[in-house]
Amino acid sequence: MLMSKADRAAKLHYMANGFRVLSTGDHVVCAASGVRIPIEELRYWDVAGQQPFASAELASEALAPK
Repeated sequence: MLMSKADRAAKLHYMANGFRVLSTGDHVVCAASGVRIPIEELRYWDVAGQQPFASAELASEALAPK
């Protein structure tokens, strides 16, 4: 039986200009808010921390020097 990628979190490797899918799924979970981000809407991530973010604002807040 084929496994559907729907309703399953994907595992991604984040790179400077994109990402590579390590394990298929239809979304990732925002590291700051916990909200689901559909793969086709993913635009913001932290390469060093390997974390996705739902918005530029959330990414900026999470990555700002403390």
